[in-house]
Amino acid sequence: MGRSELINTTRAILAKAGFDISSALTIRGICFDVVARLDERVLIIKILSNIDAFSKENAEEMKTLSDALSATPLVVGERSSSGDLEPGIVYSRFNISIVSNETLADLLLEQAPPFIFAAPGGLYVKLDSSLLKAVREDRGISLGALAETAGVSRRTIQMYESGMGAMIDAALRIEEYLGLPIIEPIDPFEFKSEERNKEERTGQEMIDTFAVNQLCNLGFSVRPVVRSPFEAVSNNDRALMLTGLGSDDAKLIQKAVVASDIARIMDTYSILIVERKHERDSINSTAVVSNEELKKIDAPEELTDLVAARGSRK
Repeated sequence: MGRSELINTTRAILAKAGFDISSALTIRGICFDVVARLDERVLIIKILSNIDAFSKENAEEMKTLSDALSATPLVVGERSSSGDLEPGIVYSRFNISIVSNETLADLLLEQAPPFIFAAPGGLYVKLDSSLLKAVREDRGISLGALAETAGVSRRTIQMYESGMGAMIDAALRIEEYLGLPIIEPIDPFEFKSEERNKEERTGQEMIDTFAVNQLCNLGFSVRPVVRSPFEAVSNNDRALMLTGLGSDDAKLIQKAVVASDIARIMDTYSILIVERKHERDSINSTAVVSNEELKKIDAPEELTDLVAARGSRK
């Protein structure tokens, strides 16, 4: 299946499941292809024919963006160098879940979650560790007896009870011995925000421009992003804005259209800050503000009111 067809399949699954979906991005070098939202769940998705092409740099950018937008990063793939991705199995790279379209469809359309995840050394399942420990202790089953039944060491049973994943055959033997379902489904949408460089990222460390400095002076937190259709995510306690910076007029419309589509999904604002006054105040619901206009703004609410007025969707 070609990548374009793969993207269309992913978008069709999400649409059938009730997600609001962005258009597929066509800008080269972008860290994601689709943004989708259903209620409070927001997915930032990269779609690859071969998941070996998923780089650490791309992963870190997706995580940064997901942190800023309270979203979950997800990769949908078809194969790796080891072969096709198997249905019902969650893979991962750089702590981002990877699934096939078949697994995604089973989860979203059939309410059939995956139960197996791939990790170094093979395939594993997640155990209900608290239930396992409680039942073992309540029934007076020793670590040694359970370990012998499962074919593992006492130490491994202790690690299972502390949350470590189990090899499939060992988990099945424990379930049969206890007569209880202790294998839990895997949630590929689970994403734990990482403590990546928790020094206040004001934006000045990566982008030193008048626009960024002015946003910071107005009290906005500015998170720079590199492989996105905008240069930063800016927010304060009142507004979240996808922020593009531009002087190349040929790219302004493309940036604005993409940012507007994603802002629509996120139910937020998009703003494009340009060096000189543009002939248009908005492009596809993306507010266009010049450096000169930004310079005259003294309070954050002045900017958010301006962006809201210019970017209002008619």
